[in-house]
Amino acid sequence: MRVHSLTVEQALASLNSSSTGLPAAEAARRLGEFGPNLLEEVEQRHLLLRFAQEFTHFFAIVLWIAAGLSFVAEHFDPGQGMARLGLAIVGVIVINGVFSFWQEYKAERAVAALRRLLPHRVKTLRAGEISGILASELVPGDIVLLEEGDFVPADCRLIEIAGLRVNLSTVTGESLARARTLEPSAEESPLQAKNIVLAGTSVVSGQARGVVYATGMRTEFGRIAHLTQTAGEASSPLQREIARLSRIVAGLATGIGVLLFLVGQAIGLPTWENLLFAIGIIVANVPEGLLPTVTLSLAMATQRMARRNALVRHLPAVETLGSTTVICSDKTGTLTQNRMSVQRLWIGGRMLSCGELARQAPALLEHRALFVNTALCHDLKEVDEQGRQGLRGDPMEIALAAVGRQLAGDLAGCRRVAEIAFDTDRKRMSVICDTPQGRMLYCKGAPETVLAGCSCVHSEAGVVPLDTAARSRLLAAQDEMAGQGLRVLAFAHRAVDQQGPPGDERQMVLAGLIGLEDPPRPEVPPAIARCREAGIRTIMVTGDHPRTGLAIARQIGLISGEAPTVISGEQLRLMSPTQLQLALDAPEILFARVAAEQKMRIVEALQNKGEIVAVTGDGVNDAPALKAADIGIAMGIGGTDVAKEAADLILLDDNFASIVAAIEEGRAVFENIRKFLTYILSSNIPELVPYLAFVLFRIPLPLTIIQILAVDLGTDMLPALALGAEKPDPAVMRRPPRRRGERLLSWGLLARAYLFLGIIEATAAMLAFFFVLDAGGWQHGQTLDRLDPLYLQATSACLATIVVMQMMNLYLCRHPRRSILSYGLGGNRYLLLGIAAEVAVILFILYTPPGNWLFGTAAIGSSSWLLAAGCAILMCALEELRKAWLRHGQRS
Repeated sequence: MRVHSLTVEQALASLNSSSTGLPAAEAARRLGEFGPNLLEEVEQRHLLLRFAQEFTHFFAIVLWIAAGLSFVAEHFDPGQGMARLGLAIVGVIVINGVFSFWQEYKAERAVAALRRLLPHRVKTLRAGEISGILASELVPGDIVLLEEGDFVPADCRLIEIAGLRVNLSTVTGESLARARTLEPSAEESPLQAKNIVLAGTSVVSGQARGVVYATGMRTEFGRIAHLTQTAGEASSPLQREIARLSRIVAGLATGIGVLLFLVGQAIGLPTWENLLFAIGIIVANVPEGLLPTVTLSLAMATQRMARRNALVRHLPAVETLGSTTVICSDKTGTLTQNRMSVQRLWIGGRMLSCGELARQAPALLEHRALFVNTALCHDLKEVDEQGRQGLRGDPMEIALAAVGRQLAGDLAGCRRVAEIAFDTDRKRMSVICDTPQGRMLYCKGAPETVLAGCSCVHSEAGVVPLDTAARSRLLAAQDEMAGQGLRVLAFAHRAVDQQGPPGDERQMVLAGLIGLEDPPRPEVPPAIARCREAGIRTIMVTGDHPRTGLAIARQIGLISGEAPTVISGEQLRLMSPTQLQLALDAPEILFARVAAEQKMRIVEALQNKGEIVAVTGDGVNDAPALKAADIGIAMGIGGTDVAKEAADLILLDDNFASIVAAIEEGRAVFENIRKFLTYILSSNIPELVPYLAFVLFRIPLPLTIIQILAVDLGTDMLPALALGAEKPDPAVMRRPPRRRGERLLSWGLLARAYLFLGIIEATAAMLAFFFVLDAGGWQHGQTLDRLDPLYLQATSACLATIVVMQMMNLYLCRHPRRSILSYGLGGNRYLLLGIAAEVAVILFILYTPPGNWLFGTAAIGSSSWLLAAGCAILMCALEELRKAWLRHGQRS
């Protein structure tokens, strides 16, 4: 029998389960029999294929060609060392490919590990006890508890419902939420059965309990091919920018090499010597360490963000965060502490503080209906924690229920029989209860929506009609509480006619108003100030009363003007898209009483104005706005599964200050990549100039190709990675956001790397080369054999000088404007490790027999080191003068 055609009792019996759930031992047995509740992942590209791709990208192809030419040259002109050069280039390709693959693999694993910080958990009933377990541990027969915002973790037959509506779009394609029932269904397919909820769908509103009848690949979700998981994430804009840069640089290097080869042929250079020259030009201009450095920088950024309570779900979010211009933030729980406490009550026509409420408790018995309402009208769960009974759920409802239980008296005769669930359109919820006074409906919600269903009100004179005067007094009380930053709720009730419709929220008696305080988080005002300083606009978008939102906004420094623009949901509904875009020009603006679809309108209007928008959300109805935003940010603690799935970033502490920290890290990523780009490109000029001098001035080649590779992948790699791990510069949040479409490789960066730092390094390297030659008695025009000790020492001095200059350059590249004296040598331990590795490599190359044989070097004397150190100090002084000139121009 199909489970949806059975009654509730028959369905439970068919699965050998009961309304109290499975015993733990039976659940464990079934887990072993049926396996975990997981979908089989689509097989990703094999590791070997992904590994092979690291050797076929554009950079690698250019180097393969260079290696091939070297072997060809060795074949036609043996004994010139070209075979060793070819092997060295192949070694570079292998080292670079292995390193890139390993870094990408580690980054992938790191992101996967971060995602596991938020495993999908579900509430189940086992042996009569409610507990939270991993969704993967569900088995057929388990009783699952569902509520608004939850994903359905397995195919379930419903056994209890309260106002349940489910979004089936992931399975059936239907865009509208559908109500569910408990009655047996005659439908052939469970896809059409109204007493079934399917894995992968989501609860839009209400609550339910269901018995699991299918898990894992046995679910409808597992059977539908188009719901299989994707095989990987798309490359981010930054990665595409790096790929574009790589193609430009490698193409330029190849073009220059070919052009100069033709020039060499035209002026009569020997063919193989000319080919050596062309290969050297290509190798000198290809920044082989660029791609792995970018990958590592992004991976380390995600790790740093996680430590600052921001979990990145999609790698593109790292860079997009850095260009965010507007944050649309919720109020409750994000800007505030989400620790509700009752502060004020308007009851019987009087305004009471919380302290007065406690003192006058005996006199408030005539208003018992209000406190019965707060004690019963909620979605809280009774839990037993360490032997103590308590409530778990929304902090606002916990605060109200605590007051209700304290003042309502004996509730033994009160029992809930039905519920009309809260939703964002109605902005209220109701419960129907059997009480000693008969069946009652208790309603709570936003004052304007509850008030619309009331005809009477409790006053000092008893229950009186809700006339214009009474309505005015009530609205004045609401404004007074809202003006103090309190969240205001109205409470009403009515007797339920056993024969009439039980859920009729009309002709109710207004019992009173309650104002709850949710204090701002202490770290939010400084975070708001940092956003303002960083050129980021923060807009509060709240479902609360406008005056409540405005009061909180003033407390946190979000609004300071006398006449800010406050737009309610009703006003927003009447605005055209053009009017909304114009309204957003207001210097200070706040949105209150907005619905979920209106939140998405705000996001789209800001994007139409050219803004990069980050938006926060926690509810199922926030998902469209989270998806529409450039950066969707979900709450890790209070957020629903649907909101988290739609988001790019998850706040592990639900704190606005963590958004600002994440933006800071996002900006740092872009800055760090520019830093190591400057560092890597600077060494291209001292690698290129020796080849130009070799051809133009007919001198011995000052730097061999193998020595260029020693710089690019031997000494420069680790220091460049260290720059990618730099912490955010304190000033990064004092600059405006990066412009949309701003290129990573700017003309200013190129000018600094190639025309300033690179020229200085090249001059120093050539000076060191000629210093050794001159000391050895060399005369211009004199040829030197490639194994001549003087030639080996001269090229070694040239190489050592480039390395020493790059050691100094490492610290100069930490900031494009600030003096090296302002940040010193500390703050990044990886820099010191990079320098240590650089020293170790150059000493191995110059002072060990294997290093001498492989790289064609010889030991150099102290005078060469002193010359290199002096040139490095001079470069530091010149760069400090350049930075001082820039800072002076910025101030003036």
